[in-house]
Amino acid sequence: MPLESIYDREAVAPMWQELAAVGVEPLTTAGQVEEALGATKGTVLVIVNSICGCAAGHARPGVMLALQNAIIPDRSVTVFAGVDREAVDRARQYMAPYPSSSPSMGLFKDGKQVLMLHRTDIQEMNEEQVAAALTKAFAEHCARSGPSVDPETYQKLRPYQGCGTQIPLARR
Repeated sequence: MPLESIYDREAVAPMWQELAAVGVEPLTTAGQVEEALGATKGTVLVIVNSICGCAAGHARPGVMLALQNAIIPDRSVTVFAGVDREAVDRARQYMAPYPSSSPSMGLFKDGKQVLMLHRTDIQEMNEEQVAAALTKAFAEHCARSGPSVDPETYQKLRPYQGCGTQIPLARR
């Protein structure tokens, strides 16, 4: 039996749509995570998205900014903690030995994790610092030309500013 979403999907939609707007692919099943990370050649950025207002409020804009860099991962994907729980559990298996954390980000190269930004790291950063940490890793491990979207599209985007504590739980 699949794990049920803890949060209302419509309420969290703005928090994954902004990542999708810059080319980050939402993964909602364990199978999709397995396809993205299992024995994959190239680079994959995995974002464990979260309703957390403080850390996620810097994580998402930081990712959005980093993906406007001249060098980006071959693929960028996201799973949403508390929503697509089986997908998150599978992604976290790939991120072991790091403790579960949301938000968090991992960069994988040829199936091996080469970077982890844990919630405790992200809480100490602003969005520019998150972007700088990611772009440094992109420069070291990635080869795809960026940006992920054209500059005009990116300039029109406004990161979600809502407080995660106001997100309603899913109706059961």
